[in-house]
Amino acid sequence: MQVLATAAAGMFAAADRLSASAQRTAAWGLEEGQAESKVDLAQEAAEQISAKTEVKADAAVIKTADDMMGALLDLKV
Repeated sequence: MQVLATAAAGMFAAADRLSASAQRTAAWGLEEGQAESKVDLAQEAAEQISAKTEVKADAAVIKTADDMMGALLDLKV
């Protein structure tokens, strides 16, 4: 089903965003004076919350698709 592939791709994209944000947050303040050290922690927190919400939404899509497929199979039996 295409919906499952789309939801899974969304979950992987959100996981990548979360990982990148976590790495930027972990590197915050390690090397003074470099441009990379100018991390906006509020923006990173919002990015992490957004990625977490996206994963939850994609999981809900997958669960709903699974429930619908189960209902269709029950009708056939």
